[in-house]
Amino acid sequence: MSEVTKAAGLDADALARACADVMWASDKASQGLGMEIVEVGQGRAVVAMSVSEAMVNGHGICHGGFVFTLADSAFAFACNSHNQNTVASHCSVSFLRPGKLGERLVATAVERWREGRSGITDVTVTNADGETVAEFRGNSRTIRGTLLPEAEAPAGA
Repeated sequence: MSEVTKAAGLDADALARACADVMWASDKASQGLGMEIVEVGQGRAVVAMSVSEAMVNGHGICHGGFVFTLADSAFAFACNSHNQNTVASHCSVSFLRPGKLGERLVATAVERWREGRSGITDVTVTNADGETVAEFRGNSRTIRGTLLPEAEAPAGA
């Protein structure tokens, strides 16, 4: 358990949920696309989104930018689960099969490595049949500040 977790009086997963709640309150992009946080814990997050007509491209499939955005949102909630402001420094995505109109896509993010101010998080986007739509890898960088008020974190965190 980290010092921040102890100071906030929360276990690791409760801290992750509190951080996600703070981020979600200001995340107009994810909200505007109809995303929902399905699950969040320390170093992990599951976010879902249904493919709407406004997300379909000229090929009649979900535009890759929306698949990327879903994966990026899951990445963000997983990376920020430690109550340290964290942003993307590099991301890549491989599109493996199309998302279809009306499908519910689910992005599952798992932090693979975190040391110092850097991290690597993998995100798998699946459809309702459990088929992989995309694989996303994000590199993160911790910046100044915390999501929960400084009063809830120890000095120097």
